[in-house]
Amino acid sequence: MSSSLAQLDLHGTGYCASLNFRRTARAVTKLYDLAFQGTGIRSTQFTILIGVAKIQPVAIGALGAILVIDSTTLTRSLAKLQKQGLLTVSKRGQRRQRFVSLTEGGVKALAESLPGWRAAQERFVKAVGSDFWLGFRSELERLSNVAVELETPADPGQPAPGIPST
Repeated sequence: MSSSLAQLDLHGTGYCASLNFRRTARAVTKLYDLAFQGTGIRSTQFTILIGVAKIQPVAIGALGAILVIDSTTLTRSLAKLQKQGLLTVSKRGQRRQRFVSLTEGGVKALAESLPGWRAAQERFVKAVGSDFWLGFRSELERLSNVAVELETPADPGQPAPGIPST
């Protein structure tokens, strides 16, 4: 081990929210990706298609806010889904917004993937317990909101916490 590594204070890093959420997200994503095998979509695409299906047509900015996805990642994901023929993205309108809607192919992809999703969801909820999941789901929503709020500086003249000022 290098002497500089030995000098690092790593105490408490195992409790890192980012580390634990990302590890859990990867495991859960893998579970749902297995459920979607053979459907042509991945769990990350499924969440976007569901988000669009529930409130279409939806402005790209609104979809990003709902799913807490940055605009670059969302734009890239939407382009892939559009190329697959699963959704359409409108041209910019009067308010310079673009709107996303499912195509018939997108509706078909959801129809084919929903049984796998339901099976994975049922297995997951059964494994953790329905009451636990309902409470934890509410806590996840709260934690998501807390994290989004912490991204925004309390004082508009100040950078967000952890972001150096320029």
